[in-house]
Amino acid sequence: MNLALLFTEDFVAADHALLAGRRLAHLHSVLKATEGDLVPVGLVDGEMGTGRVLRLTETEALLQVKLTDPPPAPLPLTLVLAMPRPKMFRRVLQTCATLGVKDIWLVNSYKVEKSFWQTPWLSEENLRENLVLGLEQARDTLMPRVHIRKLFKPFVEDELPALLKNTRALVAHPGTSSPCPTHIEGPATLCVGPEGGFIPYEVDKLIEAGCEAVHLGSRILRVETAVPVLVSRLFDAGA
Repeated sequence: MNLALLFTEDFVAADHALLAGRRLAHLHSVLKATEGDLVPVGLVDGEMGTGRVLRLTETEALLQVKLTDPPPAPLPLTLVLAMPRPKMFRRVLQTCATLGVKDIWLVNSYKVEKSFWQTPWLSEENLRENLVLGLEQARDTLMPRVHIRKLFKPFVEDELPALLKNTRALVAHPGTSSPCPTHIEGPATLCVGPEGGFIPYEVDKLIEAGCEAVHLGSRILRVETAVPVLVSRLFDAGA
């Protein structure tokens, strides 16, 4: 945790916040904080700054908060992601938040097993927890939005064209002829398939909607590897 992310419900006064649970444990076990120390903090969807530890016990930490700095600029990227396997979903979500991706669309695909959509990691509470972990790692406060679409065809035909408008629209797919562009300027929409990629029908539908099919070379990457590699190519490692 490079930054303690604060929610409005943490505040007990205008500039005083209470930390408990995982964030408190981090102060104790990792930061080795003591009363009087300054720790980096940030308000969700707000500014970043410091929190002075006024009181530190086994059950809570009281911080005097001073917020002075804006968060990093978000990436101008919309990510359309076929629902990953649950065991890697958490890592992908945290990585997206760390890299500055703020608009994430989870979609269905032929190769996405129905059971993937039953994972508890899709609950609002667990989505927020993993996004928070990613933001804390990056020292960011802007909470990504996650949209869930379980029907591929209606999404691609009815919603995707509007998302693609005025963006560089790409679908990452092995075996295509065009390499993924690098260091692009302006906003982009990136579609990433499941393990093994989108099936040809799905690629065709994405192209019909306005996407350009691109590849990362001859190697086939796992989704959790492909996403940060693609983002780094497009936007200088999320800088």
